[in-house]
Amino acid sequence: MPADTRTAGSTGVALGSGSRAKRLAVHAALLAGLLVSVFPFYWLIVMASRTTGEIFRYPPVLVPGSHLLENMATVLDRIAFFGSLANTLVVALVGTALVLFFDSLAAFAFAKYQFPGKKFLFVILLSTYMIPAQLSLVPQFVTMAHLGWVGSLTALIVPGAANAFGIFWMRQYAENSLPDELLDAGRIDGAGFFRLYWTIAVPLFRPALAFLGIFTFIGAWNDYIWPLVIMIDPDRLTLQVALAQLNSVYGTDYAVVMAGALMSVVPLIIVFIIGARHFLRDLAAGAMKM
Repeated sequence: MPADTRTAGSTGVALGSGSRAKRLAVHAALLAGLLVSVFPFYWLIVMASRTTGEIFRYPPVLVPGSHLLENMATVLDRIAFFGSLANTLVVALVGTALVLFFDSLAAFAFAKYQFPGKKFLFVILLSTYMIPAQLSLVPQFVTMAHLGWVGSLTALIVPGAANAFGIFWMRQYAENSLPDELLDAGRIDGAGFFRLYWTIAVPLFRPALAFLGIFTFIGAWNDYIWPLVIMIDPDRLTLQVALAQLNSVYGTDYAVVMAGALMSVVPLIIVFIIGARHFLRDLAAGAMKM
């Protein structure tokens, strides 16, 4: 065999080995990241299925116990879990739908239309995102009181019907993924603003809307401070406020608290799986077209 052929063959084997080693290292790093990400949820299941005494045992027990159903029954006994779950679902679903509509509509206008004061308004919008939410609690409560919405689910939905982060996120996506040629073609066909938005922009916004929907739903679901301030009717409490009632000044049954947390996180996992599937599918489809 000629020397150059042997050299090329050995070089190819070396390159192939290096490529395989690199792939193995990447896969190992991804697997480690996955385990680190999943472990808190697994530990939640372990604590929810144990007693409080077993939770604080040293060394800790790393396998699930046999008290999960008992702890879940205690949660259902102590709080109105399903009523609070229904209230939270209404707030999260309606609030998310409103955010997706108003934020994408405003982002479409900011990204693809020219109007007086556009840059100034956008700067003002972004500046509101830098203000801590806690600073708006008092003026927001006073506004709800003047409207007569204190204690109603409307007070949880309307103030969050649009937000600066969503508009900024959707605007950036619209500028990069919505060709002006499509809009020009729609205008030639006689389409107005709302028709261009609904028939051209919204279908192209789907990956960004999927992410924003997941982000908004999780935020609304886990919100605690504002529902605690505004909700005065015990029958209209959201889930996070209701779960806080499992704590007691005379002692907290941490196993029961963890069971309640586990029950509350299951709907979030379902929403994430559904939303992430659409998000990743649309991203993959976009990558195939490039």
